[in-house]
Amino acid sequence: MQPTTQPEQPASPPRLEARDVTMRFGGVVALEHASLAARAGEVTCLLGDNGAGKSTLIKVLAGVHPPTDGVCLLDGEAVRFRSPREALSRGIATVYQDLAMVPLMSVWRNFFLGSEPTSGRGPFHRIDVGRCREETRAELAAMGIELRDPDQPVGSLSGGERQAVAIARALHFGARVLILDEPTAALGVRQSERVLEHVRTAADRGVAVVFVTHTPHHAHPVGDRFVVLRRGRVVADEPREALPVEQLEALMAGEAG
Repeated sequence: MQPTTQPEQPASPPRLEARDVTMRFGGVVALEHASLAARAGEVTCLLGDNGAGKSTLIKVLAGVHPPTDGVCLLDGEAVRFRSPREALSRGIATVYQDLAMVPLMSVWRNFFLGSEPTSGRGPFHRIDVGRCREETRAELAAMGIELRDPDQPVGSLSGGERQAVAIARALHFGARVLILDEPTAALGVRQSERVLEHVRTAADRGVAVVFVTHTPHHAHPVGDRFVVLRRGRVVADEPREALPVEQLEALMAGEAG
């Protein structure tokens, strides 16, 4: 009697995908037939030099710009976000370089900014400060950050710690896709290493991470897949094992591909 063969299960669609996207601003073509797929539990690195189209592509994914042509898909279904808020409501969180933080406010206030839990009713209705502090501390601890005091101004944190707060905030509020815009651009070596650890931690928690950078040496240690843009076109889309860091540099510089 022959053993029965189990049919192969179909692969899950990417968590978020841009497929054949073109973006025009008047007569300027910022993206031309660009594609990118971000899968759950993986870090997809989007690389390119200044002006390559990275910012435009992530703004399409984040709901800032509807594409001129092409389509975005969430869990395999075509979507057309009308705003970043709508994308966020579907689990797509984007952390830009400015981090959207108020330096003089406490860490916990920045963590919950606009979404503070409350307690009490009527005239006794107020922000639940104790819960805010505890949840902020716990979420940062899960990212490997032992916070000294959740009441300290967020401006007193290092650049790497502020990035950790932004990433932890996105995960706490249910991000299924996390887009990070140049998170290591203004950081030193040690702080960059810590941020890269947080990027990997987010992916290990099942989030689909899109890590945008112009630095191959930052992307290569954490990336599972690399998408290289040059002048608005994708010139490479390969897994890590197919693209050593030297080849990534050559592709970005136009010396390969």
